[in-house]
Amino acid sequence: MARLTWLGHSTVLIEAGGQALLTDPMLRQRVAHLRREASVDPALVAAVDTVLISHLHRDHLDIPSLRRLAGQPRVIAPDGSGPLLRRRRFKDVHEVGVGTSVERGELTITATQADHNGRRSPVSVVTPSLGFMVDGPSQIYFAGDTDLFDGMTQYAGADVALLPISGWGPKTPPGHLNPERAAKSLQLLEPKVVIPIHWGTYAPMHRARAGGGPELEFAERAADLAPDVDVRILGVGESLEI
Repeated sequence: MARLTWLGHSTVLIEAGGQALLTDPMLRQRVAHLRREASVDPALVAAVDTVLISHLHRDHLDIPSLRRLAGQPRVIAPDGSGPLLRRRRFKDVHEVGVGTSVERGELTITATQADHNGRRSPVSVVTPSLGFMVDGPSQIYFAGDTDLFDGMTQYAGADVALLPISGWGPKTPPGHLNPERAAKSLQLLEPKVVIPIHWGTYAPMHRARAGGGPELEFAERAADLAPDVDVRILGVGESLEI
């Protein structure tokens, strides 16, 4: 059995195979001009064993959020990210590229392709953007940040896909999935269950979130394009057991 808890944005707690994995920790209440709409219970991230970093953008590799985690969880991050993390005193860093696998307890974690420019700044080192496939009691695909690409078919058939569907602003730029493209990706990925992520968590402080957001549009389009996929929309802090 696996238990998946969405903590907002791209942050998901995956409890499976005797391990607690956390994807792209983004836990702060305020980041620059953005405000979090629902806080995270610190108890949920008190015993994280492993952190999966998909890429180095600041809303996916957030140093203050990483420092909130107790102990020294292993950080699995893209090739080239090690020096940045070690300068900030994260010691247990494992760099991976597409196809690299890491064993953690009963789990096999494999880095997957993503179509996204993940440079932290225009002058930073070039590092890949990744997703991750977690194989254990269930197979869980975490897409990271990505756009639609034909190679998604190689990750088809997972029990659960954690799929980005939007961003924090009114427009979703290239290199990301919006509700329509995310629904189309289900035709390539064909998961049993999809949990939409990367939506509805952070918003500019001067603008409240409107009703009928991207999660509802995604669910409607998914019902048309991939009716066999079970769409599970979680609120922040809500869990799904599979």
